[in-house]
Amino acid sequence: VQLVESGGGSVQAGGSLTLSCLNSGVRDAWNSVGWFRQAPGKEREAVAGMSLGGGSPYYNDSVKDRFTISQDSAKNTVYLKMDRLNPEDSAMYYCAAAFLLPTYYGRSWNMESSYIYWGQGTQVTVS
Repeated sequence: VQLVESGGGSVQAGGSLTLSCLNSGVRDAWNSVGWFRQAPGKEREAVAGMSLGGGSPYYNDSVKDRFTISQDSAKNTVYLKMDRLNPEDSAMYYCAAAFLLPTYYGRSWNMESSYIYWGQGTQVTVS
């Protein structure tokens, strides 16, 4: 699994961006995908997560009803659509993935240890 994020950029408050996470490696080697973010001086936090096999996605309370995680299996890509952005959403956004679901390890979607593969990140700046 090789994760490549794209779609970051600068946007005004209230605007939208859609981030993409492409798995350029083995197609069937990822089953759980999460998005994390890290702002300068802050710890990395989980934003959203999903099972590619279906089920309810996970969202951080701070982004519920504003962000949507989805997939396009034909393109081997997971998306994070971000609406009504505010300056507090400014951060480096990372895509993470694993073959097994977090529940297999007795972990949760918002734990970094639930994921094995990580992308390099894409910057989002909201002004």
